[in-house]
Amino acid sequence: MENITYKLARFSKQLRFEDLPPDVVAITKRFVFDSVGCAYGGSKTEDVEIMLNFYNDMAGKPEASVINSDQKLPMVNASMLNSLMIRALDYNDIYWEQDPSHPSDIIPAALTPAEVLHKNGKDLIVAIVLAYEWEQRLCEFAIPGIRERKWHHATLTQFASPLVTGKIIGLDEDQMVHAMGISASHNYSPGVVTAGNLTMMKNTVDPMATQAGVLAALLAQRGYEGPAHVLDGKEGLLDTFGGRFDLNILTDGLGESYRISRCSMKAFPTEALTHSPMSAVIKLMRQHQIDKKDVQEIKIRTVARAADILSDPSKYDPQTRETADHSLPYCIAATVVDGTVTPESFTQQKIMDPEIRSYLKKVRVVADPDYEKTFPELKKAGLEITVTGNNKFEIEVDYPLGDYREPMDDDTLNAKFDSMVIPATGKEKRDKIAGMIWYLEQLDDVAVFAGLLAR
Repeated sequence: MENITYKLARFSKQLRFEDLPPDVVAITKRFVFDSVGCAYGGSKTEDVEIMLNFYNDMAGKPEASVINSDQKLPMVNASMLNSLMIRALDYNDIYWEQDPSHPSDIIPAALTPAEVLHKNGKDLIVAIVLAYEWEQRLCEFAIPGIRERKWHHATLTQFASPLVTGKIIGLDEDQMVHAMGISASHNYSPGVVTAGNLTMMKNTVDPMATQAGVLAALLAQRGYEGPAHVLDGKEGLLDTFGGRFDLNILTDGLGESYRISRCSMKAFPTEALTHSPMSAVIKLMRQHQIDKKDVQEIKIRTVARAADILSDPSKYDPQTRETADHSLPYCIAATVVDGTVTPESFTQQKIMDPEIRSYLKKVRVVADPDYEKTFPELKKAGLEITVTGNNKFEIEVDYPLGDYREPMDDDTLNAKFDSMVIPATGKEKRDKIAGMIWYLEQLDDVAVFAGLLAR
């Protein structure tokens, strides 16, 4: 019987730009726009600085651009850095069906080799659509998701990323299967990186899985082999993880619709399950004109996994950006104090801000069993704010701002982009970057675009 990796490789090999509906092309460009903005914002983080210095010291063939840098690096290393920049602020896109994931982490698996090989914009769009298609389907096919089994979604990315690079560099079907086998044989990621006190590895494991896919595709192109049964064969993913998997989810309806249309964007640079509670706080405080000085208690109702991973004791005393942006008490407190949360909410000075920290103890997080029944179809959150005089205000939201069912409008998306890009580029270059993205399908050479993103 044919291993399912061949079916994934076959669809990847055969997909053409002409197969994509106009709305899918438009949505893809929106995600490229959002991801480029996130990359500029992430390019100035400490973890990116360390990694950039490491790879610059390593040097190597100067073949690929690094966003907001004047250095060129080997394709494999540049893809990892560009992915880490997109991911570093935890501000990029979010998909959550069974498993959470950030498909835009994989965009550099297409962008970086497309630059080196001088592919056109249509080629790039097709490969990015594949990145979302496979990452999102992989999120769905484990029931319950692998995060519920204490594994991180980078485990899934290692299967998707080699198909994306394989599409760009022109691998045949057998080579794509080998690339999947190579990549997915060495990059399983435990959930520890998003549990308890968080470190730089929280944002790094998925870029490493993206890099693994680029490396694997290049090795497969040279004739290196990997196990075709890495997903569904003896001691492959299904066999080693156990539990229920539905392989049909990976292939049913391929080409009839595209998963990228069901991916969401982040309105806040924080862990995804903080978004509905934060959206509820913003809505309720605006609706009733609640003054932060009057807030006495904030009760959040959410799904059990959010109560578990986002409000354990370490989250009531965050000391680092990585812990703070995964702390529901901190995110709620910052929203109450400042009216929203931005990348500036996670500077060390802001994390230790006495005013914000004074609200941490006012936040109480409880798991609501009823919300489990509708998750992940809905991302429900309930909020009760008690103010001076013991008056209470309540609200419930089904999903946050930025969800594909409540997408950010163009003004909000542009404001998010500009806040991260203009400080690095200025307005004139910002407009050139944006213009190239919005007409990406007309671009003859991706190297022109990648060069523009470099400093």
